[in-house]
Amino acid sequence: MSNAIPLNIENLKALFSKNFLFVILISIPSAIIADYLNVPLAWMLGPMIVISIAALMGLKVVMPKLMLSGILIILGLYIGNYIDQNLINQMINWIWTSIIMFFYILVSILVVSKYLQKFSNYKENTSIFSAAPGALGPLLILAEYEKSDLSHVATAHLIRLIIIITLFPFIIVSFASTEPLEIEKFNYIDQNHFNLIILLIGSIILILLFEKIKIPAALLSGTLVASGILQITEVATYKLPDESINFCLLILGASVGCRFADKTIKEIAKNSFHGLIATFLLVVLGILSAYIATFFVNNDFLTLVLSFCPGGIYEVAVIAIAFDLDPNFVAFHHIIRLLIILFLVPIILKFINKTNLKN
Repeated sequence: MSNAIPLNIENLKALFSKNFLFVILISIPSAIIADYLNVPLAWMLGPMIVISIAALMGLKVVMPKLMLSGILIILGLYIGNYIDQNLINQMINWIWTSIIMFFYILVSILVVSKYLQKFSNYKENTSIFSAAPGALGPLLILAEYEKSDLSHVATAHLIRLIIIITLFPFIIVSFASTEPLEIEKFNYIDQNHFNLIILLIGSIILILLFEKIKIPAALLSGTLVASGILQITEVATYKLPDESINFCLLILGASVGCRFADKTIKEIAKNSFHGLIATFLLVVLGILSAYIATFFVNNDFLTLVLSFCPGGIYEVAVIAIAFDLDPNFVAFHHIIRLLIILFLVPIILKFINKTNLKN
C-alpha cells in the first residue's frame, strides 16, 4: 500500500467517521467567522485554532490520511496551472537561490540546535532534528532510527508551523502591495473535463513513482511534474475553480489542529517558549537569506521571504497562492529545501557521531 495515497478500507471508513464529521462541522463555522472578522487566510486559521483547542481539550478529532492526500493533489494541480515554458526557462536562474538555501539550512541547524542544547537541555541528535527548518515527516522517521526524543521533535516543528502560518498572513497583508487573490470570472463548465482525468492519472503515476524512489513531498512534486509535462506539451490542460482553494485551506488548517491530539497543554506550554525563540532565529536567518537572494533574482521580496520560510511546504504553498506570490517559485524552493535537509541532516549526524567516538 502507498503511504502517499493510502487507499484501503480503514482509510475509506475514516472519511465517513463521526470524528471526521465533527472536525468538518466545527471547521466550517470557524472559517466563516474568521472570514467575517477579516482574518487573513481565514479558511485555514479559523479551523486550525478551533481544532487545536478541541484536540487539547481531549475531544476526538481526526484527519483521514486519504482526505489529506486528495487535498494535496488538488493543491498540486492548482499550482500546476502556473507552469509554462517560460517557467522552465527561469529555473536555470534559480541555481543561486538554491545555493543560498543550502547555506541557510546549514547555518540554521547549527545555530538553532546549539540554542536548544544549551537552553532546552535537548540531546544533540534531538536538537538537530528539532532545528531543521521543515521536513517533519521524514525527519521523524530518521529521528526514531537515531533514537531521538520524537515528542520533542514533533512538538518543536508543530509549534513552529502554528506560529508561521498564523503570523505570516498578517505580515503579508501589512506589507504586500497586492491584495489576496480575487476570484476571476472563468467558465469552468466549458472546459474539457476529460483533461482533468488525464491530469489525475498522470499525477498518481508520478506520485507513486516518486514515493518509490524516495523523492520528498511526493504528493506535491509528483503532481507538479505531471501537471507541468502534460500542460507544456498541451496533452491536457485544466483550470481548477479558485474557490477550491478555500476547501484546501480548511482541510490543511484542521489537519494542523488534529496533530495536537496526542499532546497535553502542559507539554505544549513547556515547549512553546523555546519553540518561539527557535522559530524567531529561523525566521531571522530566512529573512537574511531572502535579502541576499535579492542580489541574484528579481522576485518580490515577500516572495523570497516566503520561499525561505521555515514552514510546511503545503501550508506555505497555499499562502503563496492566496496572495499571488509566485507559487511556482515558492514551491520549487521548498521542495529543494526538503531535499537539502534530507541530504544534510544524516551527514551532520554522521560527522557528530564520528567526533564523539574520537573523544
